[in-house]
Amino acid sequence: MDENINYKELLLEMLEKKEYTKLRQTAAEMQTADIAAIMDEMEDEDSLKMFRLFPKDMAADVFADLEPDDQQYIIQSLSHKEASTIIDNLMSDDAADLLEDMLEEMPANVVKKILANARPDTRADINLLLQYPEDSAGSIMTVEYVDLRENMTVADAIERIRKVGLDSETVNTCYVLDEQRVLVGTVALRYLVILDPDDIIGEVMNDNIISVNTLTDQEETARAFQKYDFTAMPVVDKENRMVGIITIDDVVDILEEEATEDIEKMAAILPTDKPYFKTGVVETYKKRMPWLLFLMISATFTGAIITSYEAALAHYVILTAYIPMLMDTGGNAGSQASVSIIRGLSLNEIEFKELPIALWKEIRVAFLCGLTLACTNFVKLMVLDKLPLLIALIICLTLVITVTFAKMMGCVLPMVAQRIGFDPAVMASPLITTIVDAVSLTIYFTIATRVLHIVV
Repeated sequence: MDENINYKELLLEMLEKKEYTKLRQTAAEMQTADIAAIMDEMEDEDSLKMFRLFPKDMAADVFADLEPDDQQYIIQSLSHKEASTIIDNLMSDDAADLLEDMLEEMPANVVKKILANARPDTRADINLLLQYPEDSAGSIMTVEYVDLRENMTVADAIERIRKVGLDSETVNTCYVLDEQRVLVGTVALRYLVILDPDDIIGEVMNDNIISVNTLTDQEETARAFQKYDFTAMPVVDKENRMVGIITIDDVVDILEEEATEDIEKMAAILPTDKPYFKTGVVETYKKRMPWLLFLMISATFTGAIITSYEAALAHYVILTAYIPMLMDTGGNAGSQASVSIIRGLSLNEIEFKELPIALWKEIRVAFLCGLTLACTNFVKLMVLDKLPLLIALIICLTLVITVTFAKMMGCVLPMVAQRIGFDPAVMASPLITTIVDAVSLTIYFTIATRVLHIVV
């Protein structure tokens, strides 16, 4: 798009003046993703009016790039026949995602009517994709791909690409199947165009196949894309029969979704798949409240520990002033370790069997960090705060032990969580901070009472 032109105002102006032919011509010269972005910013009625002007193929491409809420509005505003036409022209994975969202937002009988008006092959593809578990490779794949046979010539293969290529997700890589539809090889389009037309596909194909199973987790699938630098990957069933492909645009969505989910869990928020402004106040409240309640209740242990050491605080009130510093430093130290470990686990850089190695590394890092913080703090306590030597030593010793313990917990808890089947992101900052707070206070007051000979 020409950055000097305000296409939103231009399209709206054409719409108001009813210059529909001119609008269609202008839109045809634009990227569908740009049109979708403009429609997302329009009023719903204007967006729908403009959408109805697009040819069906273009409408389907624009529709696929719209936000889910905008898709829902348009589908609900169209007749059943018009909605079915849109679904027929979507790629199967996009159509399946749409139907899944529609089942949550619209009456089941309406969705059934829309699906009933779709082509039989479209219904079959959607039903196939909906049967796979959520977040599996099967649920995000598309069934539109170019398949070839081993006994085809290169000329036959190119002719088949011409026939089915426009309806396929990609033609860059073609998949060679045997009579039972078992995947036996792949061949890139760029090789086909330079090979002799009489060459046999079975002789020129690449039989070193990398594929994923329909039940493979989507996050594991994304890691496979990263490892092999693929733009498309075949999906096979348990008999190794090819059932679809996953393309890089789906993987980008997966990575964004998984990263968002981890960030939300690390911030003690139940994950949501809706944008911030599309999530209502009550729904946001429900996502945040459970962890806040849990952390508040667990934090009462901190108060109980302080209460149990009232004698120490009565004799040395100055000890109270350094409680926040010790707790915050311990929490931050634990968060640093947990984020590093969680990231390593998510990228398969760390395995549970490497726990002793990772723990030993974190202990050494913690000791160096704790010692540096303690030495810096000791100078500050003696020069600026002018504390007695014994009190300063108690605070600094507590600091070293707290930082060491916090980093150990930040290392161990996520790895153990993953081992027993929990998401390691759950063991991130809030939970580790709560645990470290309680332990750091216990360490602090235990050292104080022993060194200062205070009777509790």
